[in-house]
Amino acid sequence: MSLLVTQGSLCQCSFGMAPCTLTVLPTARTMAGGQPTATIMDHKPFVNMTSFGMCNSPANPAVAAATAAALGVLTPMPCIPNTAAPWVPGHPAVLIGNQPALTHNSRLMCMWGGVISIMAPGQFTVQV
Repeated sequence: MSLLVTQGSLCQCSFGMAPCTLTVLPTARTMAGGQPTATIMDHKPFVNMTSFGMCNSPANPAVAAATAAALGVLTPMPCIPNTAAPWVPGHPAVLIGNQPALTHNSRLMCMWGGVISIMAPGQFTVQV
């Protein structure tokens, strides 16, 4: 069984230095634990998630440029998430607004190589 992810859940990127809070717009009008529920399509940078603090990924052009300027010493730069694809896997049997529901087991890939995971789903009562 998986826990349904809602507004206010905590996410962490493998290359980020700090967690961020997932923002879920109440467009599907489905609630769990008193909060709007998330779908796999809630992956948009600066709409659904803000920065993860500083980014350590050498694939990030800002980090690569700062590292080159520091003569090869890895230099973290501010995180700007670059998530083009939806979360995977969603829950195929539970649809919210015609999209698979987001569960705490789902992962999201950043174009800079980071893997974003759910640390806390926002609610602990609704399982799917």
